[in-house]
Amino acid sequence: MHWTAALPMYNVAPALARDWRALLDDFHTQLLPWLAARGDTLSIVDTEPDLTAFWLRDDLLLSQTCGYPLVHALAGRVNLVATPHFDAPGCETGAYRSVLVVGSHVDAEPLADCRGLRAVYNSDDSNSGMNLLRHAVAPLARDGQFFASVQRSGGHLASLRALAIDRSADIAALDCVTFAFVRDYLPELAAGVREIGVTESTAALPFITSKNLPADVLFKALSDALARDEQRARRLRLKGLVARTPADYASILDLENEAIERGYPRLG
Repeated sequence: MHWTAALPMYNVAPALARDWRALLDDFHTQLLPWLAARGDTLSIVDTEPDLTAFWLRDDLLLSQTCGYPLVHALAGRVNLVATPHFDAPGCETGAYRSVLVVGSHVDAEPLADCRGLRAVYNSDDSNSGMNLLRHAVAPLARDGQFFASVQRSGGHLASLRALAIDRSADIAALDCVTFAFVRDYLPELAAGVREIGVTESTAALPFITSKNLPADVLFKALSDALARDEQRARRLRLKGLVARTPADYASILDLENEAIERGYPRLG
């Protein structure tokens, strides 16, 4: 079998993309004896525009997804390999949350003062950009409405640009790991927004594999690859890996259901 692998979620800057690729190269090296014993090979690839389709490929050996697809489109269709333990503000062991940010042109603080502002979020299947923001807003909404308008940007960096540069939006929720990387590599973009709060915490973005592969072998190979370069691990803000089960991601559904029960099924 010829397998594929890609880590698409935190390529905030070219230098980070190179580090994630190098981590995959070392992961491949660690896995070579196991692959050879099976008569298998592996290619590290660029992901396709449709990430859900990529994550569901039969030849997927390793990738990273968001927790929201894990409990929806990918539920029962992939194996969970590991959960990252990130070194970033807002992260506990194997967990993360979103940072609520407004553009520097916005005076509102806290979230309750943001009624009637223009919101932007990255995608409909994002836990950090959509689901956690929806849950935070739900107690404040009236008849399913809180914001004056809501736009989908296509990515966290695009949401930041809408706030900080274009000023076409006023408020967004950003994955706290992404925001830490933005501060590291794109400080001029981070300077254009202001943090006004944080959301609830959920399990961090999981590493996944095909339903047909053993997660334990891949966990060890990825952990060993991470340990090979401590400086790279620090740049990637990766303190280690945590073994979690799909049940650990159920809180994402709980937060979604709480918002729906409050009459706030979608950002508005």
